[in-house]
Amino acid sequence: MGGKGRLMSCLCLGLFGVLCWVWISFASFPDEQRVMVSYDTLDRGPFKPQSALGDMELSPLSSYRGPGNQDQRSNKELPIILWWSAGLFPHFPGDTERIDCATSSCLATSNRKVQLYKRTASIIFYGTDFRAYEAPLPRLHHQTWGLFHEESPMNNYLLSHGPGIRLFNYTATFRRESDYPLTLQWLPSLSYLLEPTMVSLKEKNRLRREGLAPVIYMQSHCDVPSDRDRYVRELMKYIEVDSYGKCLNNKALPAHLEDTATATGEEASFMRFVGRYKFHLALENGRCQDYMTEKLWRPLRQGCVPVYRGSPVVADWMPNNHSVIIIDDFLSPKALANFLKFLDDNDDEYAKYLAFKNIHSVTNTRLLEALETREWGVNDMSKPNYLNGFECYVCDRENARLAAERANRRAPQLNAPPKPKMATNAHMGCPLPSPGYGEVQDLPADDGWLQMWPQDYWQSLDQAEGLESLIRTNESDPALLWKHIQRIAVRRARGKH
Repeated sequence: MGGKGRLMSCLCLGLFGVLCWVWISFASFPDEQRVMVSYDTLDRGPFKPQSALGDMELSPLSSYRGPGNQDQRSNKELPIILWWSAGLFPHFPGDTERIDCATSSCLATSNRKVQLYKRTASIIFYGTDFRAYEAPLPRLHHQTWGLFHEESPMNNYLLSHGPGIRLFNYTATFRRESDYPLTLQWLPSLSYLLEPTMVSLKEKNRLRREGLAPVIYMQSHCDVPSDRDRYVRELMKYIEVDSYGKCLNNKALPAHLEDTATATGEEASFMRFVGRYKFHLALENGRCQDYMTEKLWRPLRQGCVPVYRGSPVVADWMPNNHSVIIIDDFLSPKALANFLKFLDDNDDEYAKYLAFKNIHSVTNTRLLEALETREWGVNDMSKPNYLNGFECYVCDRENARLAAERANRRAPQLNAPPKPKMATNAHMGCPLPSPGYGEVQDLPADDGWLQMWPQDYWQSLDQAEGLESLIRTNESDPALLWKHIQRIAVRRARGKH
């Protein structure tokens, strides 16, 4: 009996401990009615290409207080910022944390149970995971939505359409026009670009004489909106290209580089292996304003001249006007091949593309100022990462909005209400995918790219319009999305949409 009594005592103490832990976990939200909602948390997103987030050191802001922050409110009084994409919550451990930002404070959480709280002022979504059929409905009038989307536009074309991007009030995207631009997310620093070339020009020429191709192409994600393989396939008719990876493969990687983690990172032997080549075909998977990834910055660091297609305004961000070869400057793959052959045969002309390695040859003031003034760092523990940075951006602006609303309620004649804020296509919008080479009307009807990406683009517009309709009619069930899409399609067919 004594043993059983001790066992029951232990069980009671254990249960009491669990209940205390649960109470403490939710202590930040003590005064609000708990709203128990069942959510589908399964990841139904598409293939996700490598992101700068994968290499980023996440440094929380919990110990930081901005010089203009005099916020002395208790946690019970602070507005709540809800990260809808829990996997992106930039705080460890736990699911809730107080953040003290530049001018104000908030509670940040990934706990979806606070979705309908009056104090939940804003919800932040990760663009790749944002799905119209999973949106938190009904959308409450007192809440704003924030969009964080640093990855490829191909991950979610819903955001490239007006009805999709207009759902959001605050944005952090690769576009310079977004509220919190992430344009240079793949560029750690200026010194990253200025590092000496991995392989000297003299050594590159020796390797060329031994049979190394002048151009390297390394890609294992083949079916993408930019249709890059189609262009490279045509280019290979006019110049020798060593192609590694799954796409257009004509050469095997050395055994020690076959590991994917090594071949996609910046391990020294991999960097030198690529750096042996004079030119690197750097074609993004999507062609969109300011969308630039490691495919561009890494060859610049290696001293392997990028032959680039992606952002149509890439020249705005280059160290100088002679550091990258832009594919779209040439009328045809043959014309590009002829230019690459010319540079291959003329050391002085080729060397001009590496002159930016001398800091005195870096002349782009936009690039220099952007690197100097951005508040977040890439693998820099002395600065917040851009997840924390955007979170605080939203926090400060939500506190300002709420203060303006209170002032307006107290004295509407003296204080105007805060102006509504809405994102536009300039914050994200990417164009309809086009063929990598040739005209779309010339492609056969059974072309795989044609059947996939243009259709995905327009289907995403349908979903954006459907979700906009759900919100406008104050629906609370996202499963009604398909009904709204069908209704819109019928109205469009009748010429009423």
